[in-house]
Amino acid sequence: MGITKATPSTPPTALGTPPVKARGRQKASTPSTDEKRERILQAAEALFDRQGYANTTMEQIVQQLGVTKPYVYYYFHNKQEIFETLCWRPSVACFTAMDFPEDDRRPAHAKVAEGMERLIRATIEHHPAAFFPYREPQVFRPEYLAMQKKLANHFYERLCALMEEARADGMLDFKETRLTAQAACSLPGFLYHWYRPDGRLSPAEVVRELSELAWRVLGLRTARRRSTRAATPHKPPTETNP
Repeated sequence: MGITKATPSTPPTALGTPPVKARGRQKASTPSTDEKRERILQAAEALFDRQGYANTTMEQIVQQLGVTKPYVYYYFHNKQEIFETLCWRPSVACFTAMDFPEDDRRPAHAKVAEGMERLIRATIEHHPAAFFPYREPQVFRPEYLAMQKKLANHFYERLCALMEEARADGMLDFKETRLTAQAACSLPGFLYHWYRPDGRLSPAEVVRELSELAWRVLGLRTARRRSTRAATPHKPPTETNP
């Protein structure tokens, strides 16, 4: 995720809206149809992860499911729609990580710390689909990229505002707000290079390790920084024997 210009006019409730409505023949959502859509998405996700977007065909998705082509086309118009649907979920989960209820009165630094942990956890929980945009950014349509940019704008607007509030409170120590935010958020972005669910560290351990690294980049303090304008208590000189 790169730093982008904030878009304060975009309401959070509108950010989760998919870039386009489903273009298959499905007209209504029911528990049964949702389950069938999930089966298609899971099969396609495994294929995209294993062999990439270009080398995956609708025919292979159909064969993986053991169904007919009309079955898949009832829910999705084409392969690209399946791919974008898979990628949209982690985008929403990650880019709304800094959203908190209006009545959440916790200090800003606590929200920043929790939001960064949410971001990293969402990236890992949505593996491998969360990594597809890094691996194959050329696949997406302009409409999809525009909606993703709105999500990113919203995320960085919230993060930067909280960071500056926490710095004013003496609980974060950094200089350039946007540069620091970008550096901290690049940590989960690099997961796609090396992360494996069955690696040496469990997913929970990876979340914890990366969260602590991100907090260091942000300059998170364990105690409020004392004001430089505060008077330094005077200590009397120590008496010595002649």
